Amino acid sequence: MTSLSLPLPLASDRIDTSVSLRGGGLGAVRFDGVEVMPAVGGVNGDLSCFPLVPFGNRVEFNRFELGGKTYQLSPNSSDPLYLHGDGWLRAWAVQEAQEDRIKLSLRQTPSAGTPYAYSAEQTLSVSGALLSLSLFVRNDGEEALPFGLGQHPFFLRTQNVRVEANVTGYWTERAGHLPDARTALPDDLDPRGDATLPDRFLNNAFDGWDGAAQIRWPDRGVSAIITAPDHSVAMLYSPSAEAGFFCWEPMTHLPNGHHLPEFGGLRLLEPGEAMRSTITIDFRRDDLG
Repeated sequence: MTSLSLPLPLASDRIDTSVSLRGGGLGAVRFDGVEVMPAVGGVNGDLSCFPLVPFGNRVEFNRFELGGKTYQLSPNSSDPLYLHGDGWLRAWAVQEAQEDRIKLSLRQTPSAGTPYAYSAEQTLSVSGALLSLSLFVRNDGEEALPFGLGQHPFFLRTQNVRVEANVTGYWTERAGHLPDARTALPDDLDPRGDATLPDRFLNNAFDGWDGAAQIRWPDRGVSAIITAPDHSVAMLYSPSAEAGFFCWEPMTHLPNGHHLPEFGGLRLLEPGEAMRSTITIDFRRDDLG
């Protein structure tokens, strides 16, 4: 049996990383020897990316209502609100392990902390300069519940890192790190151009995203093309310019979707119904012309 403390190597001729069974996430990611996704310490260890399942971000009041019934959640980290689902905290089982492809599985049963019962699988693979993250979830419960998927990658933050994405809406933040109001894109944080990140705390959702984004590190001569079909939302998080990382988190739904109209894009999965998502990150060398 593979120890949870021993990450599984995952590598191609250009990408070098590892997979942790605790949290089902990636260790630091290096492309052509350049660290592009740093491993950030947290309750799930040092990870550069982890899966969001059965949904991402926070749930206000640690509860939600559906069909006249109230469903209760319990805080699952130091945050007072239930955060990021279960997959990032649980131990995943290895279904397949190759040098360039690892498949993991997870089963969640209802408990005092969550009403969700589901089976999840994810396949993490590399091929040349391409990193692929595929995620699957099936409702194993006896009643329909809202589900969503996503990934939570940490990218290297340098002084002149650039982020570009086609989005239409921006959500301000209120107390509890919850989304407040959908507004026009702010002048200092408009990713539709070749934007640098402002030197302030960032924790905002963008919606109307077409699922494509580009991150460029001019001082490293490297860029990354993110492709996330069916992910119409991205969370941008950065605690500060000095933190050394920022997050561009593809999600199929808005944060706190349980309390938004039409569940903010969360899908109501009937018992036995499933959904999938795939996100790819294609790294490139810009300094080779």
